[in-house]
Amino acid sequence: MITSKQRAYLRGLANPIEPIFQIGKNGAGDEEQIRQIANALEARELIKVHVLESCPHSVREAAVIVAEGCSADVVSVIGSKFVLYRQSKTKKRENAPDLIVLPK
Repeated sequence: MITSKQRAYLRGLANPIEPIFQIGKNGAGDEEQIRQIANALEARELIKVHVLESCPHSVREAAVIVAEGCSADVVSVIGSKFVLYRQSKTKKRENAPDLIVLPK
């Protein structure tokens, strides 16, 4: 669980990021897509996802479904996009300058 201060920091970092996934008519529960999103979170820690109008879920519902499937935190939901964050498990924190360091 992230604090409101950490959430605000992550929203600022996510602002210039382009969405790298789209959720469409198959919905947010597609296991293959959730696995791909989990892999992207492991590599990037912070990603943005676009929900198409053809999705049977609302944007907030899709964000919660994907976040639960990936064990991630929903940072923000704005319009048709949402942002997810999950700290990398495999990368060493002290040797990777590109990883996100959250404020206390």
